[in-house]
Amino acid sequence: MRCIRELVGRFADRVDYEVFDVRVDGVTPGMDFDIFISSGGPGDPREVDGAWYKAWTDWLDNVMAFNAENDRKKYVFFICHSFQMAVHHFQLAEVTARKSISFGTFPIHMTKEGKEDPIFRGLDNPFVAADFRHFQAIQPDDEKLEEVGAVFLAKEKIRPHVDLERALMAVRWSKEVVGVQFHPEADADGMLVHFSRPEIKAEIIADHGREKWMQLMEDLSNPEAIRRTHDAIIPGFLERATSALLEEKEVSTM
Repeated sequence: MRCIRELVGRFADRVDYEVFDVRVDGVTPGMDFDIFISSGGPGDPREVDGAWYKAWTDWLDNVMAFNAENDRKKYVFFICHSFQMAVHHFQLAEVTARKSISFGTFPIHMTKEGKEDPIFRGLDNPFVAADFRHFQAIQPDDEKLEEVGAVFLAKEKIRPHVDLERALMAVRWSKEVVGVQFHPEADADGMLVHFSRPEIKAEIIADHGREKWMQLMEDLSNPEAIRRTHDAIIPGFLERATSALLEEKEVSTM
């Protein structure tokens, strides 16, 4: 959340924002908001129990219905767990538990469509991103994707020595709605400080082993690759969304 606030804060001259803790309060933003960023987990994205889950999926359905019926659209960006929830909700792919956790920074490979999508503008193919997942979206349903007009834009790292399907790492539902199954908001400096804290280090080693922690520290010691992802994806989304909305406002008031 610190990283998301920092990125949104770059657009303070264009937007006011509010944070909704849907899991705690079960309250979602109304249609008086123009842009939505739905954050990461934790938890099982397939878990449908609880008032908060229904509140979130009702909000998502309302956004999609609004965009279908109005010329002035709402813009949405899903991050990791929210991406998995949206994929599961629309049944675009299978959402399953991973055999082992994805934990660290890894290359993300664009698809043919992803190479031309503005969400990855300015990034190399592959690019590097922070990826912390217990779950994955795999086996895309081509019929469902076509039904909702969605395309997938990226896949996870190539693992020739592992006989497992590569997960979908990004999907675009429409010009206004897009999501990724990693953490583009993560900044290397903040992650390095966070994961170096003795209590966090001990927790990671206990849960994932010393090798995972050491690899993460090595990855974060060269922050340039992840910084490019941090500076490109969400800021680019916000730049395009705010510019489009401001342009529409100017036209409508002429």
